[in-house]
Amino acid sequence: MRVLTRAEGLMSATDYYLLDELLGEEEREVRERVRAFCEKEVLPVIGDYWNREEFPFELVGKFADLGIVGGAIRGYGCPGLSRLAEGIVAAELARADGSINTFYGVHSGLAMGTIAMLGSEEQKQRWLPSMARMEKIGAFGLTEPEHGSDVVMLETTARREGDEWVLDGRKKWIGNASFADLVIVWARDLSDGEVKGFVVEREEAGEAFSAEVIKGKTGKRAVWQAEIELRGVRVPHENKLEGANSFKDTSKVLTATRYGVAWEGVGHAVAAYEAALAYAKERRIFTRPLESYQLIQNKLANMLSEITAMQLICFRLAQLFEQGKMTGGMASLAKMHTAKKARQVCLEARDILGGNGLLLEHVVGKHLADVEVVYTYEGTDIVQSLIVGREITGTQAFAPSRAG
Repeated sequence: MRVLTRAEGLMSATDYYLLDELLGEEEREVRERVRAFCEKEVLPVIGDYWNREEFPFELVGKFADLGIVGGAIRGYGCPGLSRLAEGIVAAELARADGSINTFYGVHSGLAMGTIAMLGSEEQKQRWLPSMARMEKIGAFGLTEPEHGSDVVMLETTARREGDEWVLDGRKKWIGNASFADLVIVWARDLSDGEVKGFVVEREEAGEAFSAEVIKGKTGKRAVWQAEIELRGVRVPHENKLEGANSFKDTSKVLTATRYGVAWEGVGHAVAAYEAALAYAKERRIFTRPLESYQLIQNKLANMLSEITAMQLICFRLAQLFEQGKMTGGMASLAKMHTAKKARQVCLEARDILGGNGLLLEHVVGKHLADVEVVYTYEGTDIVQSLIVGREITGTQAFAPSRAG
């Protein structure tokens, strides 16, 4: 079963509160452009890539023609989208496929976003235009094998030697790292203990940088995450990001990208709901249409309720982000809510389809598997709740207190 198109009459089924009326011309145009790309280029091929656990390199160059790479970044060849349009892009890509959205989010959001937010003017001019054209692909190296939720405790090190920095350490779950041209690496400066950001250019790093694709995943199978090792990688001082001087700077990037992940949850939930609704209309059980049963209608109503709440949160967050009022807790609350509710919606959709929900052709099984990744990455559900908790109480609760 393919993802339903608006022409098939189900657009209003997932826009129950008529939020489309709040969109401007830019947001509508971007949505239609990305949706058309997904229907023409992504959906016909992605199930096979997902099943084989292979990355669809054939789609990479086509992103450049979409005019969305770089999202809300202004200048440097980037489109300067509104924050709402940027969120809609994430939702539309995820509605088609989570792996494609992750590839795009890592490159456009994490890698380009870090350079745009924390790089000097010279660094932005040096890297962003070629990344916007997809001539150079980016990755973001933060998480380590022994540090997931406690990422602030990272052990990768950086030491200054004249006009160079020497990086040593390991990173894990780094999207795009096996083929990226530029990898943002976060490392602890041995001189002051602060976490700083560096742009590692793969071609210059040579054999001191290695990346091994992580295989055997049960979700996001069509995007490659890698475990990377840095063994004395030498980076010119000019590649040290000017504004990346502490973990607080890292957190600024994560707050911005959690906004996009919140919208991703919406995309997965919408796709699963549409598939379940279409199936309920087509399937007959005990001689009656599946949609005519009270239990099925109850499920669909509750799924739509969750989707509508997710959409409303994301729409409002887009306004706050645009106005410069979004806090880390606001972004975390949105990510926490949409990831949890998308997981629930996808599970209900899989239940409605019964055994057919396990088949890739019916899409909901893939979305259910992929949304498990969304629930975990960019900060787990618990981490998001503690960020919100810190804002509302003023008390840090991430690590257990140490009794004297």
